[in-house]
Amino acid sequence: MLEPSIRIAVPADEEGLALLDRSTWSTLHAVSPPPEGPFFDERHLPEDYLVAEADGRVVGYVRIGRPTPLASNTHVLQIQGLAVAEEARGRGLGRALIRAAVTEARRRGARRLSLRVLGHNAPARALYASEGFAVEGVQPEEFLLDGAYVDDVLMGRRL
Repeated sequence: MLEPSIRIAVPADEEGLALLDRSTWSTLHAVSPPPEGPFFDERHLPEDYLVAEADGRVVGYVRIGRPTPLASNTHVLQIQGLAVAEEARGRGLGRALIRAAVTEARRRGARRLSLRVLGHNAPARALYASEGFAVEGVQPEEFLLDGAYVDDVLMGRRL
């Protein structure tokens, strides 16, 4: 596999992103049902995504969005999704996507970047912490997934 390049998504990425989203879905990181239907819609626009592409294929993405629609909160952006294809894992692509999200958030004028991660997702939490994100709050037993209650962990960092 060639070294992935990271860029802002375009509408033509929809099929590849949808396939990646379906193939990586897991209750380790997802609280909603498995994805189906179109990837892009009025709430999920191509410009909200940075995609990693290798060999002409989408192998990862990170979604950046506003955590609220409030004017008083426009200085904060939030990572609202991260996925890496199975065959591209273990090569630093998740880290590269997080770093690209930090760079893009700064470019968009954000002062903070936040995210939510499930408490049982230790690999993701460790990766985020190693990239400067700190735990800022925990909502205990916020979700019931596969018969177990799971914490929702809020993490963030200054830009």
